[in-house]
Amino acid sequence: MVLLVPNLFILIFFCMVGVSQAQLRTGFYVDSCPDAENIVRQVVRDAISADKNQAARLLRMHFHDCFVEGCEGSILIDNGSNPEKGAFGHQGVGGFEVIEKAKAELEAACPRVVSCADIVALAARDAIVLSNGPSYEVETGRRDGLVSEVSLADDMPDVDDSIDVLKTKFRKKGLTDKDLVVLSAAHTIGTAACFFMTNRLYKFTPNGGSDPSINPQILPELTKTCPNGGDVDTRLPMDRGSEDTFDNHILDNIRSGAAVLRSDAQLYQDASTRAVVDSYFSLFAPMFGPSFEDDFANAMVKLGRIGVKTGSQGTIRRVCANFD
Repeated sequence: MVLLVPNLFILIFFCMVGVSQAQLRTGFYVDSCPDAENIVRQVVRDAISADKNQAARLLRMHFHDCFVEGCEGSILIDNGSNPEKGAFGHQGVGGFEVIEKAKAELEAACPRVVSCADIVALAARDAIVLSNGPSYEVETGRRDGLVSEVSLADDMPDVDDSIDVLKTKFRKKGLTDKDLVVLSAAHTIGTAACFFMTNRLYKFTPNGGSDPSINPQILPELTKTCPNGGDVDTRLPMDRGSEDTFDNHILDNIRSGAAVLRSDAQLYQDASTRAVVDSYFSLFAPMFGPSFEDDFANAMVKLGRIGVKTGSQGTIRRVCANFD
């Protein structure tokens, strides 16, 4: 019996070490690749300087990656029999070349150390900051997944989902109704194709025609940009009047019926999500109300924890688009 006590202590100690090493934490690469975050930040800065729309693409990529199999880089894969990237729900996701450029520079500096999943998470944060949004510490230590299958993206949130379906999909990922509102507000930057507006403008159920929740003052503007039978690839800002700056202006648009996407508009048609939207515009909000920036940053940290692989799970890819 006497001999079992120290052995048991050693076993417990090593189990505790294993758990601590397998958890996300800020500064994960401080010793193994100390310049990792700076390398990603500079690549993202250069990309957005050349094309401001890259900010929205990189932010959206992180969301889409995390909602399918967790934040493990499966959306980046090109090889394989039927990779996730081709899913209908991932249409319009871009910025893959930015991730690959950052990965190539990191491989030169620290071979097989920084995961593609972490690059995606860091790039999203940097894109937000470069769009005048809030900064936050990104937890790192993710490893890259070993599976990328198009069918796994079938349950992605969709712009035509009802508010109840959206709430259910977010709750399944451990995200609250408040998270649904503030993460949807990421649409404050970027554009959407007219393809995603067709049903709302011309085929709205149950009676056809346009969605009655659209502010009639902006309806002519929307139909002019996206005429019935016109080019569905034409793009329009998702945050009318503030599409290049990360702020809560889109929530004000939602309140006034000026939301572009149906999924955004529905945030004001449900009691719980409407209360969250209104909380940022109350009389006392500037001094005593919730901070949209803080809430968004907290929601992004929660998003980044979904389904992560750490420790001995997964792998570290050499090229983000390929399984080695």
